[in-house]
Amino acid sequence: MTRTAYLDHPGPIPLAHRGFDRDGLENSMPAFQAAVDLGFSYLETDVHATSDGVLVAFHDESLDRVTDSVGTVASMPWAHVSQARIGGVEEIPRLEVMLHTWPEARFNIDIKASAAIGPLVRVIERARAHDRVCVTSFSDTRRRQALRRLTRPVVTSAGQITTARFRAASQAAARSRRTLVSWAMRDADGLQVPVSFRGLPVVTDRTVAAAHAAGKFVHVWTVNDPAEMHRLLDLGVDGLVSDRADLLKQVLTERGQWV
Repeated sequence: MTRTAYLDHPGPIPLAHRGFDRDGLENSMPAFQAAVDLGFSYLETDVHATSDGVLVAFHDESLDRVTDSVGTVASMPWAHVSQARIGGVEEIPRLEVMLHTWPEARFNIDIKASAAIGPLVRVIERARAHDRVCVTSFSDTRRRQALRRLTRPVVTSAGQITTARFRAASQAAARSRRTLVSWAMRDADGLQVPVSFRGLPVVTDRTVAAAHAAGKFVHVWTVNDPAEMHRLLDLGVDGLVSDRADLLKQVLTERGQWV
């Protein structure tokens, strides 16, 4: 497993999903500040790049759902995208600004499009943020392309294909399970997965144990129900990603696991 400061956390890692948004302002500076104000040091976000290569913390391909503007991020220059307002009030943040605004925070970064790979690499290199990021993507191809371009290792979690291979390997007979899981996860430090996918369970006693036996972490998204948080923590998962940072903090506090 890649050892950087990103993983130096005594206990389950709480990740604030797109910040802490109670006002329709996901992935905005106030949402991330709200999570930081609650005591969160792990912030989850997504990245796209504008047509002129500016990296923005934004989930969707288009501006339509959460801003007062329309169109795809990749088709417009930053001068245009910067005029859009999340919820009609907040600017779309640049990831580089976020890294400098919260220099002690760790960032879980989901690469949403191939055009964001180069800009993300440049931002991490300029900010020297290798030790405090986890680079991931649903696409293993995008994830690997970013890792190859970075000058220093970063923590990374598996994409969809690698996760599918892990799940298959975790079902193997005990005598070969650890070898097969290690092979399936050979270029990823851990998993960031939903509880289930298309009706198939992903996070179970067996899969958590298989990941841990191979030295890999398991983070689960997006968990907003306290009872489910407790259940997953009882399974031994290493982190939870939640929209409800307030409830996640409450659960971890009750368990004596909030740091």
